[in-house]
Amino acid sequence: MINIAIIGASGYTGLELLRLLEYHPYINVTYITSRQHKGKSLKEVYNWSGKYSNLIFGEPVVENISEKAEIVFLCVPSGKAQDLAYEFLNKGLKVIDFSADYRFKNVFQYETTYKLSHRYPQLCEKAVYGLCEIFRKEIKNADLIANPGCYPTSILIPLIPLFKEGLIEEDIVIADSKSGVSGAGRKAEEYYSFCSINEDFKAYKIASHRHTPEMEEKLSFFTKKRVKVIFTPHLLPINRGIFSTIYVKFKASLEKIYEFLKEFYKEEKFIEIVPLGVIPTISEVKGTNLCKIGIFEDKERGWGIIVSVIDNLIKGASGQAIQNFNIMFGFPEETGLSLSPLFV
Repeated sequence: MINIAIIGASGYTGLELLRLLEYHPYINVTYITSRQHKGKSLKEVYNWSGKYSNLIFGEPVVENISEKAEIVFLCVPSGKAQDLAYEFLNKGLKVIDFSADYRFKNVFQYETTYKLSHRYPQLCEKAVYGLCEIFRKEIKNADLIANPGCYPTSILIPLIPLFKEGLIEEDIVIADSKSGVSGAGRKAEEYYSFCSINEDFKAYKIASHRHTPEMEEKLSFFTKKRVKVIFTPHLLPINRGIFSTIYVKFKASLEKIYEFLKEFYKEEKFIEIVPLGVIPTISEVKGTNLCKIGIFEDKERGWGIIVSVIDNLIKGASGQAIQNFNIMFGFPEETGLSLSPLFV
């Protein structure tokens, strides 16, 4: 049994992590934090009825936590995880960080994108990007995992194998993603209120979303060129899920692209390449750690079109973090993640 702590357990990803860990046979949650709910139990705040209902929210005191846990999940905003990760690592704990603080090898790019100064650039070099199906070998021996962003997860899973094999043009990728509102976090802003979101559909952060440089860096790692990504996110009036539509130039036939991806991911528990002509839907992956991918081609105009669906809170965040944990500690990757879709 591995003792774990969750820092920032009252946000959407922290609560989803707690919910999923109720089903994990090898994890014992010993410490949770929330500045807002300090001193209160999960049952008091959320009427939680699971086995962790009596856990009390505390403060992120490194000394206390390091005596009670072997690994820490940091479910805190970018900029807040830098010091925490450094301090926990110095205490000999492993860290899975949900923020962007350690996702970039290029520290200058991180600082430019997030308008933050990075105090531990040496840890950025040490951190492993936790896209499980791609960086599994590196994850096994890592002490610090940078859990990928939700949008990058949905886009990089289909694209990285194709870039690696040289099956698509490297110059440019165009992607637009539609996400449930939980992807925006729990902030109380008018823009994300029920009346602003319900019965509407809107783009946001056009040409300026912070996940764009993250995708560019990871794709460029597998090519000789610097890949450019044009990315536009949208908000759907649903709670959870991401549907990404990706436009690329194929360098091989549709059939070859399809067969290659199907072969590449054939042993993966959480990746499904759907049959040609089939469009996967968010409802098929909602509540699961699955990523489903469909592949199409507009032959007349010379563009390949790839669609990808995930649950942003699970494969895009908390589920992938558990998958990373399983790899790090040598458990089967599906442990605690054998979930059926919610559909409604």
